[in-house]
Amino acid sequence: MELLDFHSFEQSGWQRAAGRYGDAFGGLTSQTIARLLNAARVERGTRLLDIASGPGYVAAAAAAQGATACGVDFSSEMVRLAAHRYPGIRFLEGDAEALPFPDASFDAVTINFGVLHLARPDAALAEACRVLVAGGRCALTVWAKPDVSVGFGIVLRAIETHGRMDVPLPEGPPFFRFSDPAEAARSLRAALRAQTPDATVAIRLAIIEGLEPYRRGDVFELPMASVLSSAAVPTTRSTSSS
Repeated sequence: MELLDFHSFEQSGWQRAAGRYGDAFGGLTSQTIARLLNAARVERGTRLLDIASGPGYVAAAAAAQGATACGVDFSSEMVRLAAHRYPGIRFLEGDAEALPFPDASFDAVTINFGVLHLARPDAALAEACRVLVAGGRCALTVWAKPDVSVGFGIVLRAIETHGRMDVPLPEGPPFFRFSDPAEAARSLRAALRAQTPDATVAIRLAIIEGLEPYRRGDVFELPMASVLSSAAVPTTRSTSSS
């Protein structure tokens, strides 16, 4: 039930955030796309599946390199937005933990920061492996720990100082699980929403203060490190009989 609650919580959040994503995190998460595609060995003719495809940035970049790209996302609003932006690419609504594709359908799978928002990331990775051909590659990105991803560090310190870390949110996997095995904070945006009004104001002011050293004119240049992981499906799959 908790995993179901987390899935619904994340899905509804991305339904609401779809139209604002490009103005918020879009410019940041797009910076990893070239390396992500390189790690997945995407080239002309590659059949690519982008899981948690969001507004379609990764799939569009792959298509520009000559790949046959497809995106899947659990948010119908994200799918609608991506299909509108890139009408020549197939986007569909689907569950990363139960992909609607046959075995060995793709040469490469990418997940650009999406694994952080899944209730059962291990199941999603198993599904990614299932739809890959023998020798296919899966590459994913996650945020590095807050001590090197400065933006997250600022937000976390502000919440710890002025708010609560034990707000009543659906239980989900540790937010920094794939950058470090230790337990860490989960959805920072959701935690902000769950604070008291006074705490929310104090947290926002602390974040603004923390950002000031990184101001460069009208923009903020924050060190925001990410972790890129990739793996290849064995060229010979093992089989068992009973």
